[in-house]
Amino acid sequence: MSGLVSNLYEFDEFRLDVRRRALLRRQELVPLTPKAFETLLALVQNCGQLMTKDELMKAVWPDSFVEEANLTQTVFVLRKALGETPEQRYILTVQGRGYRFAADVKVVSENGHPAAVAPGASRHASVLPTLENPAPRRRLALLGIAIVLVTTLAAWFAWSRTPTRQPSNGRLMLAVLPFENLTGDAGQDYFSDGMTEEMITQLGNLDPQHLGVIARTSVMHYKNSQQRLEHIGRELGVQYVLEGSIRRDANKVRITAQLIQVKDQTHLWARQYDRDLSNLLALQGEIAQEIAGQIQLTLDDPKRIDAVHQPSLSPDAIEAYDLYLKGRYFWNKRTAQGFQQAIECFQQAIAKDPTYARAYAGLADSYALISNYNLAPQNELMPKARAAALKALELDEGLAEAHTSLALITENYDWDWPTAEKEYRRAIQLDPNYATAHQWYAEYLAFQGRFDEALAESERARQLDPLSLIIAADKGAILYFSRQYDRAIEQFRAVLEMEPNLQRARMVLFAYAQKGQTADALAEIQKWRRSDDTPWTWATEAYVYGHSGQPLRARDALKKLEWANRQRHLDPAPMLALAYVGMNNKDEAFNWLQKAYSEHSNAVTTLKVDPIYDPLRSDPRFQEVLRSIGLAQ
Repeated sequence: MSGLVSNLYEFDEFRLDVRRRALLRRQELVPLTPKAFETLLALVQNCGQLMTKDELMKAVWPDSFVEEANLTQTVFVLRKALGETPEQRYILTVQGRGYRFAADVKVVSENGHPAAVAPGASRHASVLPTLENPAPRRRLALLGIAIVLVTTLAAWFAWSRTPTRQPSNGRLMLAVLPFENLTGDAGQDYFSDGMTEEMITQLGNLDPQHLGVIARTSVMHYKNSQQRLEHIGRELGVQYVLEGSIRRDANKVRITAQLIQVKDQTHLWARQYDRDLSNLLALQGEIAQEIAGQIQLTLDDPKRIDAVHQPSLSPDAIEAYDLYLKGRYFWNKRTAQGFQQAIECFQQAIAKDPTYARAYAGLADSYALISNYNLAPQNELMPKARAAALKALELDEGLAEAHTSLALITENYDWDWPTAEKEYRRAIQLDPNYATAHQWYAEYLAFQGRFDEALAESERARQLDPLSLIIAADKGAILYFSRQYDRAIEQFRAVLEMEPNLQRARMVLFAYAQKGQTADALAEIQKWRRSDDTPWTWATEAYVYGHSGQPLRARDALKKLEWANRQRHLDPAPMLALAYVGMNNKDEAFNWLQKAYSEHSNAVTTLKVDPIYDPLRSDPRFQEVLRSIGLAQ
């Protein structure tokens, strides 16, 4: 494996003498343990190259089996001996993989003269998290081991937390990076994927007032990426990162995990778990017994974490959990096909385990968003969404996801604003780390015209899921509704640069229109038409042309829209009413708004705040529509 072979190496102020087994700094001996010396030698001989954890352990402990935690501790000791600082790094962590030696190394001849120079890795060397997962029947082991890890981490935070460690708001942020699948079998991906999901859930419930945990949708951006831990920490806004790996054969599973402080990449805690998979139910009992004690958490207010007893799960329940994870994956795509695939997964999960509340909540969210995205009539799907949400609450009244689902339904379909707010607040109380609850509550507050509260809630959602494009786009919508057009345009454009086809971010064209930037608005419509030529493009075109004083072109677009409506029923408010408002035909606009009301279109929820409807506000008919949906001024 060795790339450079010599008896003397130099880097920066150090000289590594292989014959004497000594490390010198400015001619002074730096004390090293034998294993620390051998680790440094292996890294130096392979400077600039990734050395995996397995390669290092084989090089340093060739004739014995050791836990990965031994390597982590040795690297930690070595970094201290080298005097590393955040500005001066010699050993770079490649997340989930191993380490690189970053300094330029000189190979020195026996007479003391440099013989060759080997460039080290760039100080911007990447961090590579690779997440992966397994067969459903092994989920029992996954759930139990996750609880062990969480409990041990709780103890670490309790013992180590001091005021100097906490950010100014008193709440630490942690990211669980995708667990790496070391089996060599891509078919095991769901096992490591599920481990990541379970760790996020368990840690998120640990002490949400003091410990925030980044949502799954954001950390999954680092699956198969090559980003440094420092970069990840900065992007996610976290002080700590948990990384891990999973290795298994037919009968055994090995899970390693380590907690890293981002600012200096210090490895604060590491643990390795070896378990027998031959009897999964016995494994549950073993893990439950291991964590049966209580752990004191002393963050601000002392509290205790009671012993967690993971119930035994049937194979069907484990498979239901897998199907639920798949459903959420498809749901997050926010596309017609994604929603349909999500519904199928959630329905299959329910068929496997009819008592699985989270699957019902996922089903409710899918039905609700299909209608919200105008992919199907509200009257057809919202009753199904309500039934699924209520079933989830019947099975688990403490499920934050279910309260959030019900809040969305009562807001968008019933226009029962007090009940919706109560449900949002209940969801956030149950799980302050549930980013979607903050996101949808922010939107609710914006519809009410409570923009300062909405932006604050949107920021809470962003902190928990900082890479979520839909959360970022929703913030753009709040800025647009509050007439902050320049900020809205900036926000929408940032989202569209990352995902040009995200429908929510295409609201940027309305911000352009309100500012009189007709050319920019029409250019955005043309981009939209190239990828998705639907009646929506004709509706927005009719609005923009009408709004900008080009009635002939507006009528041409309206004719296409009316033809499309004759072919299949269109949502009245966001399409036909929109077109007529732009063309200043108030009677037809009110006619279509009334139809939108009768069909329970969710588009009317924006009437109070959307600048599009400003030309109608002085008309008594507009105030009557607002009163009918509970938004009277």
